[in-house]
Amino acid sequence: MKGYGVTDKGKIRRENQDSYVLQLLRKPEGALVVVCDGMGGARAGGIASSMASDRFAQEALARMQDCPELSLAEIAREAAVLANAQVFERSRQDPNCKGMGTTLVAALIREGEAVVVNAGDSRAYLLRAGSAARITRDHSLVEDMVDAGELTAEQAQRHPKKNLITRALGVERHVPCDIFELALEAGDTLMLCSDGLSNQVTAPELADQRRKSKTVNDFCKKLLKTALERGAPDNVTVAAIQL
Repeated sequence: MKGYGVTDKGKIRRENQDSYVLQLLRKPEGALVVVCDGMGGARAGGIASSMASDRFAQEALARMQDCPELSLAEIAREAAVLANAQVFERSRQDPNCKGMGTTLVAALIREGEAVVVNAGDSRAYLLRAGSAARITRDHSLVEDMVDAGELTAEQAQRHPKKNLITRALGVERHVPCDIFELALEAGDTLMLCSDGLSNQVTAPELADQRRKSKTVNDFCKKLLKTALERGAPDNVTVAAIQL
């Protein structure tokens, strides 16, 4: 199992409010990867994303190593609850952080099984046998409109309100997260990203780039390069685990 991640502030933003954590485990064999995309003012977005990614990773890793009786879904759910609580309390106590929040997408892998958890519009993709399948559903206004038949997927990509999310960590005391359970196969690549990448690179392009990349390191670097070449108006983060 191999992993790699990269993040960049992009071409327009003054600072990078994305954050990620990637950790490979030996006993039990597995991995954790989490990507967060902050929002809420000059510094607050970066604080929210960093707090959420660090707290989620800390709690999830501790349980994966010390609580084998817990399922990955239970671990992911508990870690997300605690990450949300920490960001929410900071936003209440610190006037400079009022209203801050962050997306979260994370994957936990243990002995061939995986769980993905998300809130917001950061995404997870499974790349297998030359194709790329999106695992997560965006919690966003345009995704709701697509589901309701009011927009096509192509129209959603160009919609002026495509960045309005309907769910984020730290905004409310309790935030529901979606949980997806996966059975992984040898050769799979599990990729997580912020919308700074998914708004610039399509799923077919992800699959094509994975086929052309010998390593997961090359894959992530090439995706970042593509986003930057296309203008990268937002922060860009991509992290991937290769089985």
